[in-house]
Amino acid sequence: MAKKKTKKEIYEKEILEVIKKNNLFVISDIFAFYSGIKSSQFYNLELEKSENIKRAIDNNKVKTKQSLKNKWYKSENPTLQIALFKTICSDEEAHRLNGSKQEVKTDNNHKFQGDPFKQIRENSDIKDE
Repeated sequence: MAKKKTKKEIYEKEILEVIKKNNLFVISDIFAFYSGIKSSQFYNLELEKSENIKRAIDNNKVKTKQSLKNKWYKSENPTLQIALFKTICSDEEAHRLNGSKQEVKTDNNHKFQGDPFKQIRENSDIKDE
């Protein structure tokens, strides 16, 4: 005798079909394409924790990202080529491309002599007491 499916299992199966059919990327989109459950009931049943639902959404993201990367790779558009490069390059390459990495080198052997705040007080209205 077959085990009777719970409401949660039925919802999960139907939601998985909707996710795959509509290529959904986020849980909140489920409610725009599937009217069989309200968001409150979805969360009460803890369907957001379903590994199957998470996996289906992640698979859609991965497939779509890979599809875009393939299109960008084949494109002659420099903007798309840079976008692809930014998604696949190392952090160092990204910083060089953006000109955003700034290295600050210090001499760790430098020791302060005397009062390090003396110059600040001399250049301001703060007086030693």
